[in-house]
Amino acid sequence: MSNFSRQVRLSSSLIRGIQYRISRSFTTIECHRPTILHKKGVDILHNPWFNKGTAFSMTERDRLELRGLLPPNIMTDEQQIERFMTELKKLEMNARDGPSDTISLAKWRILNRLHDRNETMYYKLLMANIKEYAPIVYTPTVGLVCQKYSGLFRRPRGMYFSALDRGEMMSMVYNWPAEQVDMIVVTDGSRIMGLGDLGVQGIGIAIGKLDLYVAAAGINPQRVLPIMIDVGTNNENLLENPLYLGLQERRLEGEEYLSIVDELMEAVFNRWPHVIVQFEDFQSKWASTLLHRYRNTYRMFNDDVQGTAGVVVAGLLGAVRAQEKMMIDFPKQNIVVAGAGSAGVGVVKAARRTMARMLGDSKAAYDSARSQFWVVDVNGLITEERAGIDNELKPFARKINETKRRGLREGATLVEVVQEVKPDVLLGLSGVGGLFSKEVLEAFRGSTSTRPAIFALSNPTMNAECTPEEAFSVVGKHIIFASGSPFQNVDLGSGDIGYCNQGNNMYLFPGIGLGTLLSGARIISDGMLQAAAECLAECMKEDEVVNGMIYPPISRIREITKSVAAAVISEAIEEDLAEGYRGMNSRDLQRLNKEEILVHVENNMWRPDYPKLIYKDD
Repeated sequence: MSNFSRQVRLSSSLIRGIQYRISRSFTTIECHRPTILHKKGVDILHNPWFNKGTAFSMTERDRLELRGLLPPNIMTDEQQIERFMTELKKLEMNARDGPSDTISLAKWRILNRLHDRNETMYYKLLMANIKEYAPIVYTPTVGLVCQKYSGLFRRPRGMYFSALDRGEMMSMVYNWPAEQVDMIVVTDGSRIMGLGDLGVQGIGIAIGKLDLYVAAAGINPQRVLPIMIDVGTNNENLLENPLYLGLQERRLEGEEYLSIVDELMEAVFNRWPHVIVQFEDFQSKWASTLLHRYRNTYRMFNDDVQGTAGVVVAGLLGAVRAQEKMMIDFPKQNIVVAGAGSAGVGVVKAARRTMARMLGDSKAAYDSARSQFWVVDVNGLITEERAGIDNELKPFARKINETKRRGLREGATLVEVVQEVKPDVLLGLSGVGGLFSKEVLEAFRGSTSTRPAIFALSNPTMNAECTPEEAFSVVGKHIIFASGSPFQNVDLGSGDIGYCNQGNNMYLFPGIGLGTLLSGARIISDGMLQAAAECLAECMKEDEVVNGMIYPPISRIREITKSVAAAVISEAIEEDLAEGYRGMNSRDLQRLNKEEILVHVENNMWRPDYPKLIYKDD
């Protein structure tokens, strides 16, 4: 307890008050509880959940029948990591599997082998080097991993539900060994990042996301589950590849598709009623449909639609602050959005909602906020004249009189729109690499903003709408730049730095998941998502924002996630959605102040420390 009091700098009287009120939740820190096993010897060494390798103490070796199965020198976990890191540096080049294998993929292979044999050490290493290894286990390297997953597959991780399993899923979920699952990430592989339909190989994105739930949010790795829904693939290369691991048939559509996802959701929540399900990388035509279908029934959210939206809104609020204005000035920003898929729609809806809330949350406020967005897709500017426009986009289709007054038309090009609107923000969620061409960037130089912002957010790196070097060299050193994948900062000369802010979803989704879990909220509301985004925006200090930094460094992800989770819990309590979790009921939660909620979050975050293992005979 004293460690936590130092970390959050609470008074001893407050700590005593917390202990009195919620002592049941504070008796043991998450992951420090003894673990009871029903196995001994090599069975433990072959189980990555419990294996400690050379760190097993001598008493544990005797108790668990491991004496003689390990070298006699007992190492600390710090020594283990030092040994691993030394070898990692030597093996990075040698681990390449042919000339097409990148250094990043070689690092992924080595880390994956560690994950297969010792989860605690894997997460300790990941957390200690999150800035270096987040791009390996997540974007951008995870995109390459998914493309090659059939060849990379060695040991199964997660569960696979296919069209062949119809009618069996309710029993299949009991094949998973964990009695408690807190977090599931599920994908159907239909739109993996900006790489398209990768079928069953998309399981890699679910695994990578859950690695960040563990490292950033402290979700216990024994209580996470990546799931693949294999309903076929329309990728011709995979359909013809004899080594492909998934169903080699065309994707199911319509009611057949929905019935499979329905069956899976019912099965999952039947076994684990309190689990949270994150939908990941579903193609646009299903992303919003499934979100609306389940969000008021199950504890679920779609990271591409809602997580991306929250991160972008936080960045947009930061861009306003970078202009040395108040965040309340956000509703005055003119924003051109390139991309009208699920992510683009999610962003404009969330940004409009934020603007409207600042303007009073009335119908007039929503109408006013709508007029700040100009949405351009592959067919150009979207107006009321567009045939067959999606219902989600209708509120953002420009009215005919608006476009005529501006000298624009239905289908106007991105360059034409940018030249005429002179926006404060150019926002890219198109999935089209290089879309912000030199011509587009030159047009953006006419922005009326004192500090215009470019968000080139498409992933992976090759799909970014432009690079930071292109943006700063064409538009000027005064801009704000953000991307979806990591880029290096740009040396602008004379000691000036062009900061490349990574608008990474990992700033929000771990905190959304953790906050929902600990609040016991029945659903994940728009208000909870809004609270998460505003909390992220407030994480930046004034001097950082003025210098062009609108997102915090990845190295602070654990601290950020704790704050975001606390904000989500507070909002769930405010909306009367919180039902409590782990001995902390809704009344207990309501009694906590802001500092106490932060302590509660911290105490329920798993840490990669080796637990005490106790053998018990069946």
